Amino acid sequence: MPFPDDIAALAARVNNWGRWGDDDQLGTLNLIDDAARQRGVAAAIDGRPFSLALPWVPDGPQMGFVPGRDNPVAKPWSFAASFGEPDDFMWHDESFSMGTQAATHWDGLGHASYRGVIYNGTSDADMANGAPRCGIEQVTTLVSRGVLLDMPRALGIDRLDGGHALTGDELDQAVAHARATIEPGDVILLRTGHVRHYLEGDNLTYAASAPGPSLQTVEWFHSHDVAAVAADSLIFEVFPGEREDATLPVHFLHLVEMGLMQGQNWNLEALADDCAADGRHTCLLEATPEPLVGGFGSPVNPVAIK
Repeated sequence: MPFPDDIAALAARVNNWGRWGDDDQLGTLNLIDDAARQRGVAAAIDGRPFSLALPWVPDGPQMGFVPGRDNPVAKPWSFAASFGEPDDFMWHDESFSMGTQAATHWDGLGHASYRGVIYNGTSDADMANGAPRCGIEQVTTLVSRGVLLDMPRALGIDRLDGGHALTGDELDQAVAHARATIEPGDVILLRTGHVRHYLEGDNLTYAASAPGPSLQTVEWFHSHDVAAVAADSLIFEVFPGEREDATLPVHFLHLVEMGLMQGQNWNLEALADDCAADGRHTCLLEATPEPLVGGFGSPVNPVAIK
């Protein structure tokens, strides 16, 4: 089913196919150049580190709404070493089973398709065995300046409610609150406060709704040449959606048209508290995904250093 005419026109305005060549598989990550990484390094003033990941646990954020996107389950075992007595020398391992996009993760550019194609016009016909192009392993490093947009504090509230459709004007308010200027190649860390539902044990509210970017923000991210954007919700974009004739349209516009990777289930709470305390909302961000060949996404333990 094609987009409605107005969304199709928006898709044409933000389309990045061919911008970095017909063979490009990185999309807006091409905007992370040496200057962007140096801005990130310059933002690490005190050396304070923050993990932005949720823990990998069986009662993680997934509630079964997406088939196959299972929470992490570890299966440990022990075995004797090849020398000495078994009670004296043992090894302890485990295997892991989880959906690659179950916990804190990046959605890769192969994650979404419509009209039979993924980003840059690659056919989605051969995806049964993984992404033949635009696999997550193409992202060998993801290091840049992170800019925290703390939406609740910028809007003077505690947290955004599920279904809050963020606008470009609200993003501008958050940029002003951060006293920052968005530069090409920056990674936006979009705090809504919604992850607190999960941290407080309310998994159902966390999984069933979300505040987040609306269609009104798509051109904002495009015009600011943002390299990637990560949010503290399971769904990323506003849900329930803002209109009935398009389901999760921001995903398709970001991933397919723009080549803009999305992060989900990021925990930005401790970083946001620190930014509120010292007034600095930029950081060095290291958020390289695991190099799963042909992967449509990958878990990540993002680290911000201030």
